[in-house]
Amino acid sequence: MKFNHIGIPVTGRFEGEMDLPHLQMTVSDHENNPYGIQWQRYWEGAPYPEIVKTIPHVAFVVENLRLELKGRKVIVEPNSPSDGLTVAFIEVNGAPVELMEYEK
Repeated sequence: MKFNHIGIPVTGRFEGEMDLPHLQMTVSDHENNPYGIQWQRYWEGAPYPEIVKTIPHVAFVVENLRLELKGRKVIVEPNSPSDGLTVAFIEVNGAPVELMEYEK
């Protein structure tokens, strides 16, 4: 498991906004800052649990997403936000955690 980024939900605008209509959200590029922060603004009606839309999350790259999800409280089922990437969210002690698997 390797750290990838921290996602921080916000309601205001931020520098470097990128709209992602298929995800119903606007994000910043976490690779363009030294801290791995991705600012996120969810659009009205975005189909995510409130915990994901309101509480910051940490994201990790894993080798086997399905294996990592076993026995966990999954709050966003595995999905593919972009080619070659599958993600899911779990809840750990009341906070969202994103797990990411890149296609090999």
